[in-house]
Amino acid sequence: MTIQTGEQIPAIDFKVMSSEGPETFNLSQRCQGKKVVLFAVPGAFTPGCSKTHLPGFVSLAGNIKAKGVDEIICTSVNDAFVMGAWGEAQGAKAITMAADGNGELAKALGLTLNARAHGMGERSQRYAMIIDNGTVGYIGVDEKGIDASSAETVLAQL
Repeated sequence: MTIQTGEQIPAIDFKVMSSEGPETFNLSQRCQGKKVVLFAVPGAFTPGCSKTHLPGFVSLAGNIKAKGVDEIICTSVNDAFVMGAWGEAQGAKAITMAADGNGELAKALGLTLNARAHGMGERSQRYAMIIDNGTVGYIGVDEKGIDASSAETVLAQL
């Protein structure tokens, strides 16, 4: 079952790159007492994700944070090394690039994507959430393209 507005974000651990290598943080703990925008992409370095989805959040990060958002997190079913390199390549300094390497968050949220036909295995669907103090206030899941999960849509929801 897909997570709904009003529900608590699960306590899933992410990996992020630091100057010392991969570090772990717990999503539920990270969201406590904060307003967080979390968005997911099917794969780092893939065309739609690299040309449209992440760049929208990179360019609008200041506007999003000006609406009271403490942190913007991008996640994908990739490892921390890939997410770190992708963030660096995209100039995503204002965005936390979080690896859901085993797809645990995608599964817990009920938002997995079967991309086996494309040689990508099980991935995450494309979505965005606004999380306030650990509670989902908005969730937009895209069936095709980038609409309900775009930076512009998230900004309008704030």
